[in-house]
Amino acid sequence: MENLKGVGVALVTPFLQNGEIDYSAFEKLVNHNINNGVDFIVVQGTTGESATLSIENKQKLLSRAVEIADHRVPVVYGHGGNNTQQLIDSYKTLDLTGVTAILSVSPYYNKPSQEGVVAHFEALHEAFDLPIILYNVPGRTGSNMSATTILKLAKLKGIIGVKEASGDLGQMNQVIKNRPDGFMVWSGDDDLILQQMAMGADGVISVIGNALPAEFTDLVHSAAKGDFTTSRQRHFQLNDIIPLLFEEGNPGGIKAVLKMIGIGEEHMLLPLVPISDDLRDRLKSELEKAGILNESK
Repeated sequence: MENLKGVGVALVTPFLQNGEIDYSAFEKLVNHNINNGVDFIVVQGTTGESATLSIENKQKLLSRAVEIADHRVPVVYGHGGNNTQQLIDSYKTLDLTGVTAILSVSPYYNKPSQEGVVAHFEALHEAFDLPIILYNVPGRTGSNMSATTILKLAKLKGIIGVKEASGDLGQMNQVIKNRPDGFMVWSGDDDLILQQMAMGADGVISVIGNALPAEFTDLVHSAAKGDFTTSRQRHFQLNDIIPLLFEEGNPGGIKAVLKMIGIGEEHMLLPLVPISDDLRDRLKSELEKAGILNESK
């Protein structure tokens, strides 16, 4: 799975005002990312508003992404939830042609014990025929997958890595230090990627990469080569932008930036709504300071 190292981008789902998927903007987004050097794309992660899309629309979006990518980069599909059997049943109905791996979030809301988390992923591992990437994001799920739990699951052949978005550098350190050979670790925190690459992370599954793939890929690829001078410069260019993307929730911030560069509109499905005018103005200002937007835009 060397082709999944580096920068993956958790793609947004562009919508029209009537709530239909904007496939024209989606095609533009996919090509924008691939043409600017990302290593793989993720369809229907959290940033893609997976919680509010029907299984039918998820399938259409996935099939379109595979078609547009056209073997230029791997495609990862987000398929996770808090009903284990329902996930297994729906997996069997999906056309996963052209998909390299499944990104599956730790069960949310139910707040299972660590033993429950292990049992959940063991069941998915038994049922899925594609490799699984664990996704730990306690800020959304309400429960953390401990390093011990991740490392236990890492022993299963079909579980190839983890997207670690706990923001806990100590936990990531323990996973990287003790992982078995071949088990990959991706960051889920754009603002921490410089530090995490220095620790030995294999890459990132990014939000900011949607709009700024060239700049963010340069940061990550430079760090992977040991060029921390270039990586640090990119980090300082972007690190005042990244927190603003999440200030009023994701993907509102990144959709606003995408609109500024001419990709799609800010429409989202309820209960999500576009960001405030104040935050939009501050984002625009930081993008101008970073040299990414001209002041005339």
